[in-house]
Amino acid sequence: MNEAALENVYNENLEERIISCLAEKKNLTLDEAMDVYYQSRLAKKIQQGVEGIQYLDYQVLVEILCDTEKELFNK
Repeated sequence: MNEAALENVYNENLEERIISCLAEKKNLTLDEAMDVYYQSRLAKKIQQGVEGIQYLDYQVLVEILCDTEKELFNK
């Protein structure tokens, strides 16, 4: 497996952990948490690898999402 493939697997697992944690923290269904996550600016930053943000702990990333994108939870 090459480096790009490993990075993809890592990011997929990271997204799963973020969505599960977000659902639990905000009392959302997994579908709702998935919608919130994929609409977020954070998801785009993780996918693009902006400033290595994808290497932060998933719980820290959920805190960042909840603190910086509150508008996503008011729909």
